[in-house]
Amino acid sequence: MKIKITGDTTNDLPSELIKKYNITLKPIIVNLGEQEYRDGENIKLEEVFDFVDKTGQLPKTAALNPLEFEEFFKQQLESDGGYDALIYFSLSSEISSLYQNALAASKQFNNVYVIDSKTLSTAIGLQILYACELREQGLSAKEIVEKVEARKQYAQASFVLDTLKYLHKGGRCSGLAVFGANLLKIHPSIILKDGKMGVGKKFRGKYKDVVLEYVDSILEIYPNFDKKRCFITYTTIEDDIVDAIKEKIKDKFDEIIVSTASCTIGSHCGRNTIGILYYTDGGVNE
Repeated sequence: MKIKITGDTTNDLPSELIKKYNITLKPIIVNLGEQEYRDGENIKLEEVFDFVDKTGQLPKTAALNPLEFEEFFKQQLESDGGYDALIYFSLSSEISSLYQNALAASKQFNNVYVIDSKTLSTAIGLQILYACELREQGLSAKEIVEKVEARKQYAQASFVLDTLKYLHKGGRCSGLAVFGANLLKIHPSIILKDGKMGVGKKFRGKYKDVVLEYVDSILEIYPNFDKKRCFITYTTIEDDIVDAIKEKIKDKFDEIIVSTASCTIGSHCGRNTIGILYYTDGGVNE
């Protein structure tokens, strides 16, 4: 069975993995004022941050509509000599309308499967790579979807923020909270639970120390990690901080993948955001 695995640019997978597994991503539209861009194609994250600094406004992202999804699914099914089935991974339905729109479009096909990842960034990437590995084992599209659905609750996504400015602009925290965080040099962590973003532990101090304390905290909260792989995903960050995280977790994971956040993800959390993302079920028996 020939199966096409797809997603959009919110999964933050590195280009080499996208190429290796022949994954096709549909770019999310990012609007900076009146100018429209395609995430991952003709805009860089630093341009997003510069826009926010100059205008005080967040970019506006546009979810693909059902017709766009229908055209995308048809095109991908017919590509590379044709596929027997297609699986699309969506950003959490609690965050975006991408899932509902993709699901509506899938009703026009009998071989398109839409997965609500219930998460974001490379926690979606974890699910996509798992699906690719199951495909290589010869499983059918239905079997792959069943296994991914059963495991997706264990795809841990969390980040630590340098600033609350972007969450405040997006209406996710009050001006008073921002003022207090800046005054006390508080850096909150954001943890995805049931598809929604929530505030986790709050840290104080120099940012490098904060980041390493965050890593310790997440590993303590989710100690039953699958050793196979871990993503370190960030918007912008000093190289020595990434290296320090690698050093801290190198004996815990067989593969550590460093990834840069997309414009869509980065526009909601700002500069110097970083997280570790991994499966928390200790691995699964295939």
